Amino acid sequence: MPVGDSSGRTRPDACPGALQVHEAADGPLARVRLPGGAVSAAQLGVLAMCAAELGSGVIELTSRANVQVRGLRSPEVFAGRIAAAGLLPSPAHERVRNILASPLGGRGPDGLLDVLAMADALDRALCARPRLSALPGRFLFALDDGTRDVAGLGADVTYLATGRLLLAGTDTGLTVVPDAAVPLMIDAAEAFLDELPADGPRVWRIRELPDGPARIATRLRDDPSGIMTRLRDGEPGRTDTLPAARRPSAGRIAQRDGRVAIEALVPLGRLTSAQAGALADTGRPVRLTPWRTVVLPDLSPREADRAEQTLAAIGLPTDPDSPWAGVTACTGRPGCAKALADVRADARRWVRGSAHAPATPVHWAGCERRCGLPRGPVLQMIATTNGYEERQE
Repeated sequence: MPVGDSSGRTRPDACPGALQVHEAADGPLARVRLPGGAVSAAQLGVLAMCAAELGSGVIELTSRANVQVRGLRSPEVFAGRIAAAGLLPSPAHERVRNILASPLGGRGPDGLLDVLAMADALDRALCARPRLSALPGRFLFALDDGTRDVAGLGADVTYLATGRLLLAGTDTGLTVVPDAAVPLMIDAAEAFLDELPADGPRVWRIRELPDGPARIATRLRDDPSGIMTRLRDGEPGRTDTLPAARRPSAGRIAQRDGRVAIEALVPLGRLTSAQAGALADTGRPVRLTPWRTVVLPDLSPREADRAEQTLAAIGLPTDPDSPWAGVTACTGRPGCAKALADVRADARRWVRGSAHAPATPVHWAGCERRCGLPRGPVLQMIATTNGYEERQE
């Protein structure tokens, strides 16, 4: 019987990691998980050196706030360096540490929770459960601080600052206090493994299970641990209205403590090793976002002035009206053997002819697979054998 979009799937999940690399057309590709998108200045400096010395000289940002290094000449040396930098805490779990978190971690005007601390606790709890190393590399957790910026990104297990637990985007009616959120999310991942079919199509996401959210919620309700609170009798399990997909933005963000954060665009989601090194040289922690931007939090106004100057000097725009805002692209040629065009070069030429941010996000795709397509309304530029086909869905 077909199971979601897993119908007929027989191969295991081949999502790349730092140890299980992907053999791309331009050489081995490694993906490094950064739970919550958090990376220290020292760690970013290591990644920059690895990209320059072992790879193609760029660090790609992913839609899960992770990073990729392409064209590795020695994946083994790369793995050793990032492990020494603390970026590989559990080799057995390295591909399943997929944890999104609101980048400001409760600091912004609508923030209610320090979800970055929760992301760290969730990561440690995940790595402490040997069985959870069997999760597919596509399984995703999310922690929303009340800003509702990551709530609608399609995670398998999402905790909202309101206390609600979403499973595959469905509000199951389960609520839990913040201190018990991490254990409940771990239990939800365990329940997903319990519900996997013994045979038949392989299932990678909760939404691929028939009635997946309801089945997992039932297991959580029946759990004798009692860490979650049910709705009152007669209160329906409502679906919280999730926000529309957030488009990449830039500029200053006022924090509730009087300091500011700076969000900068990363053209086409690619940092050169020099740009990453310059960010590391600021000595400040960096937050990577699911919309492939970078955030520098906890700045005084004077520090923010200097940060904006540094970002401008290295080619990372902080103007929300920059023509780079909302423009994305897949890998394209030469990195992908399936691509029909060098979409990144074509996208750059297109941006150079624009003075402002596009009214609708634009995604350039090298083939019909449209890898990296953002959520929400998007103008799609799809490469074909006869040029680009323009499509909007």
